Amino acid sequence: MTSAAAYAVQPRVATAGDYFALLKPRVMSLVIFTGVAGLLVAPGSIDLLTAFTALLCIAVGAGASGALNMAYDSDIDAVMARTVARPIPRGAVAREEALAFGWTLSVGSVAFMGLFVNYLAAALLAFTIFFYVVVYTLWLKRRTPQNIVIGGLSGALPPAIGWAAVTGSLSLPPLVLVAIIFMWTPPHFWALALYRSGDYARAGVPMMPVVRGKASTRNQILVYSLLLAPLGMLPAFVGLGGWLYLICAAVVGGWLVWEAVATWRETDQEKEPAARRLFGISLAYVFVLFAMLIAEHLLGLVPLGTWI
Repeated sequence: MTSAAAYAVQPRVATAGDYFALLKPRVMSLVIFTGVAGLLVAPGSIDLLTAFTALLCIAVGAGASGALNMAYDSDIDAVMARTVARPIPRGAVAREEALAFGWTLSVGSVAFMGLFVNYLAAALLAFTIFFYVVVYTLWLKRRTPQNIVIGGLSGALPPAIGWAAVTGSLSLPPLVLVAIIFMWTPPHFWALALYRSGDYARAGVPMMPVVRGKASTRNQILVYSLLLAPLGMLPAFVGLGGWLYLICAAVVGGWLVWEAVATWRETDQEKEPAARRLFGISLAYVFVLFAMLIAEHLLGLVPLGTWI
């Protein structure tokens, strides 16, 4: 198995790619995507430069959160097979450098959002960074199996930040989008935790399968998935999505529940093939929902809620 010690003999020379990896680009891409949806579905208008600035600040803020998470969790990352090749355990970037990098980007992204977009969007971005770094990473992650449930709020806020960037306010529709991502986070990450439970146990992270067992985790995945599927259709009834969105949300929601049931009935306790499928399908689920919102608004389709 690869370990942090295996990298110790390698030259510790940081590259631009190492610093980019600190930003968790995969997570950042999802944050940008949902932020774009918030911008597009919001009523009113925003000029392209301000929209670009808002998205850039959301992206940098998300990347800053990722860098700080990697810095504070570097001891955990060093003993987990999934994370051992990250820049800090690999010795490419010092923990102190990652902290300075992350906090600089955090302050810069919030300041730029406040100066060039509006104060509400900046406040929401600051809260998102604080919640992910302080509440989730430093407090919840090592203390409770509910870490993902509560900490998921940080990853759920980008649509609201995008909405606030346009309107300077908040209302029910963007909070529905926040709720969808919030409810999606537990089944998504618990599916990963099922087939990576050995990693989390070795690192001493109290993820649900480690603390409560896999059977309890599967039960909760199914419950959250059953609640998420109808919630995912709600944007069509609050003026955000149309018939195309509603049909796609119903189909992918049904697919998600189907795979959650398969995970609940999982018989291969070692390889967890159903949980692995569910993890991938959950990514497809959230992508399809927000892609449909973006597509409908770009195409000028009338939201279903306007007919109700």
